[in-house]
Amino acid sequence: MNEERDYSFEEIPDSSHNEQDFYAKFRERLDDVQKFPADYLFKFIYPTSEVTMNEIKGLYAGTNAEFDYKASANRKYTSISIKLYIIDADTVINYYKEVAKIEGVIML
Repeated sequence: MNEERDYSFEEIPDSSHNEQDFYAKFRERLDDVQKFPADYLFKFIYPTSEVTMNEIKGLYAGTNAEFDYKASANRKYTSISIKLYIIDADTVINYYKEVAKIEGVIML
């Protein structure tokens, strides 16, 4: 099954951007493309480190999150996919905000 999808990406804001505006726009997009409650797939990349992995996993402690990992060819980076049943767009955004506090993590 080959589905063509049109993906558009937006740069994550740095200190010169307004973080509130970014998350407000992100919330609108989430509401447009995702119906909640539903399973949601979070994806992150981080420099391979057990400490970083445990920090990310710790944010989902006490949930029924499913984790999947894949190391890069040279094992310098690891991608983590986290599937979790989410109630609303605000919950998704709250998880992204918490993960953003972990140094070196790239949010996809």
